Amino acid sequence: MIFLKNDYGLGAHPRILKALEDANSSYFPGYGLDPVCEEAASLLRGRVECEEADVHFLTGGTQTNLTALSAFLRPHHAVLAARTAHIYTHETGSIEACGHKVIPLPSEDGKLTPLQIEEAVLSHTDEHMVKPRLVYLSNTTELGSVYSRDELEAVRAVCEKYSLYLYLDGAHLGCALIADGQNLTLADLSHLTDAFSIGGTKNGALFGEALVITNDRLKEDFRFHMKQKGAMLAKGWLLGLQFRELFKDDLYFELARHANEMARLLSGALMGGGYEFLLPPASNQLFVRLPNMLIEHLRPSVAFEPWDAPGDRASVIRLVTSWGTTEEDIMEFMKLL
Repeated sequence: MIFLKNDYGLGAHPRILKALEDANSSYFPGYGLDPVCEEAASLLRGRVECEEADVHFLTGGTQTNLTALSAFLRPHHAVLAARTAHIYTHETGSIEACGHKVIPLPSEDGKLTPLQIEEAVLSHTDEHMVKPRLVYLSNTTELGSVYSRDELEAVRAVCEKYSLYLYLDGAHLGCALIADGQNLTLADLSHLTDAFSIGGTKNGALFGEALVITNDRLKEDFRFHMKQKGAMLAKGWLLGLQFRELFKDDLYFELARHANEMARLLSGALMGGGYEFLLPPASNQLFVRLPNMLIEHLRPSVAFEPWDAPGDRASVIRLVTSWGTTEEDIMEFMKLL
């Protein structure tokens, strides 16, 4: 079976497994207050070029988004997000369950524009409505598109104009920063957002996300929120160790670069066949429209995700490459194609 269903189906990079094995017989303080987490947090502060940043390690993306947004917002505050946003479509209403409305904005490519944000803010006029307070972006988006630095700067400007927090979900951040033609860096994110996550689950870790908070107003008592939301792992060193291995050199970006390169090979094969993409390929997530007969031909040998409702003759499927995808996988897919 060629696995192209998601980028978290494989376990962990061997170097991370080796580090976990080496540390397995050691004792550590609990709840992230250990030397390994401290070292990993220090590494990340250096990478984002913000020594004042708070860095917290959580187990998964939904947990990170839920804990962060519920901590950052007051009860009457709402979140602006693309209608394809993960917090709106794939997190079981977790943000709403904490009392914060998610306002979905139309988007063909998964991105938000400054004009959309401004219009949404101005349409919420008084205390009889929720008050937009935070803009949620993801990079890459749920459709695999990528924000440029210019785009993020423009969103930041409108957020500052209307006193909105800017939060970026970085579950796929590695692939976004390594994407062709992109000039956005981790250091840019620390200056352009109030908080952002760095995804490990989908880029070589067994599990884990790092949350970086740069706005001082959002830092206070955050560990209390983590504990209340069940987001404080007793064996926190398991998370810190994985991020230490990913960021003590360029392993994090090497793995993301490989995933993108495999996607480039895969998209080239599909383009060669004349097949249509939902969006131009930009990262490791590809959305392609294939004849239904071809989809059925691929199904026994390829794990993929159906995306839209099936069409009469053709349907869109999602294909995702990862750090573990091999050239042999792509060659086998091409033979099937």
